[in-house]
Amino acid sequence: MTDLQQRVFDYLKAHHSMTIASHGEEGVWAATVFYVNDGFRLYFLSAPTTRHSRNIAHDGRIAITIQEDCADWPEIKGIQAEGRALEIGGAEESRARELYGDKYPVVGKIAQAPPFIVKALAKVRWYRFEPENLYFIDNSAGFGRREAVECGNLP
Repeated sequence: MTDLQQRVFDYLKAHHSMTIASHGEEGVWAATVFYVNDGFRLYFLSAPTTRHSRNIAHDGRIAITIQEDCADWPEIKGIQAEGRALEIGGAEESRARELYGDKYPVVGKIAQAPPFIVKALAKVRWYRFEPENLYFIDNSAGFGRREAVECGNLP
C-alpha cells in the first residue's frame, strides 16, 4: 500500500458519514449516510423507499464525498469518488453487518438496542459502493491539492 493509499484508508476509518449524489427518475439527489469501509469498499444501509435507494436501483452510478466541516479553505480535506453502488445480500451482507456493528456498537449489539433502532433496522437494505475513481483533497498541502488514488486491486 502506498503512503497516499494508507492516508486515505486512515481517513476512511476515522470518519463516519458520506454524502451520496445519485440520479433517478425524479432527477439528481444528495443524501448523507453513515458508512463503514472494508479497504476502499464502502458499505451503508438505507431504507429501500428513500430517494437515493430508489435512484441506486434505477442507476447504480453514484458519486460520494467525505469531508471535514471547516471554516477556512486551508482546512479543506476529504475524499471525492465515483463508482457503482448496489444492494447486497447473503455472505456479503453478513460481513457488512459485522463491520458496521464494530464501528457502530448499537447496530452490533442489536439485542441491547432501543426498540426504535431494532424496528428501523428491520426495514433497511445493505449497499456496497465500489469506487472507480477516488481523489484525496488536502488544502493544507496546497490550495486545490487533489491526488488521484489507485484503489483497484486492493482490499
